[in-house]
Amino acid sequence: MIALVLATALNEASFPCVTNRECRLWHIFVQVRRAKIATVRDVDASTVIVENRIKSVQLLLMAGLGQTSSEIMDHQAKGSRKGRAGGANAVKADLIAIVIAVTNSDPCVLTIAQANALPSGPFEQAHRSLQSGLRGWVEQQTGQPLGYIEQLYTFADRDRIGAEERVISISYLALTRDEDAGGSARRCWASWYDYFPWEDHRSGTPTVVLEHLRPRLREWADDADDTATRLDRRRRAAVAFGFDDRSWNEELVLQRYELLYEAALVEEATRGGFSAEPTPVPGRSMIADHRRILATAIARLRSKIKYRPVVFELMPPLFTLLQLQRTVEALSGRLINKPNFRRLIEQQELVEKTGETTAETGGRPAQLYRFRHTILDERPVAGTKLPLARA
Repeated sequence: MIALVLATALNEASFPCVTNRECRLWHIFVQVRRAKIATVRDVDASTVIVENRIKSVQLLLMAGLGQTSSEIMDHQAKGSRKGRAGGANAVKADLIAIVIAVTNSDPCVLTIAQANALPSGPFEQAHRSLQSGLRGWVEQQTGQPLGYIEQLYTFADRDRIGAEERVISISYLALTRDEDAGGSARRCWASWYDYFPWEDHRSGTPTVVLEHLRPRLREWADDADDTATRLDRRRRAAVAFGFDDRSWNEELVLQRYELLYEAALVEEATRGGFSAEPTPVPGRSMIADHRRILATAIARLRSKIKYRPVVFELMPPLFTLLQLQRTVEALSGRLINKPNFRRLIEQQELVEKTGETTAETGGRPAQLYRFRHTILDERPVAGTKLPLARA
């Protein structure tokens, strides 16, 4: 009987009422299921629905064991009080925005609190949806309206905020154009290379890699207690940072940051009781795990510009091919072969000429282009292949 109840609750199969007791179970299940599902219509995580159905099964089993409706209601009330109470069992939902713009060939992120935090706020009962709650917090804290937005990742590691509370942070990646990033929010913009100086390879391998990261990571690897760990650390550092003649992979932003965290070479790793002996390498820190969240966003964007035309969300309505190339280079942190880039852009029919020119680039007037929005209808998957120059 219990197995049938579980299968019914989780698979939504019709339940054959054979006896009065079984009909009673089915009636309770339907009522609870309807109530629970109604509370999660605005949540885009299917795990919440599964969790609520498991709670429904618990109530069904209580009824099947002969417990009264008052006992069931008391069980629900205790669960609600437990969820609202503070302490180790309290779980809160937080919304975090990573808003990106490209200004003067520099990828910038919208920040608050002296540029050491990302815009964020709790998900509240009054919010119509996750996105509306996020947009409200960003506008309230920075005055910046949001355009393009997509859900990035949900961060829920234990003790990521502190030992006394559990916070689930739902992060969103937002893109905005330079001309839309002005006003009162302008003072809140910071280059993402201020936080990750080792990620900008447009002028070759950064000094921070040569003078700080390479020797410090080798020292960290050599400090391992055994040969296997030492070799593993060396290999991971080589893969992440392109040591030992390995190629640089611009998408491994998060892996590089987490490796530096493990080696206690970033300021965040010295908090919360960790040893403060190692001196952090250059790179601006952020509160809590906001720099890790930013690293996740950069990695997502660097990957996505290769298969989706999201880069045009950062471009003005009219632009030159050189402006487009500089924007892609700013995001990827690497140089692009100019002739190959232009040939690929034209072959993929991502842009079209406007018939207008601009003299702002210096020298002879440059052709102005616009993004072909119809390509999104013509091809479900459209992107910009990057002919990246090898270092």
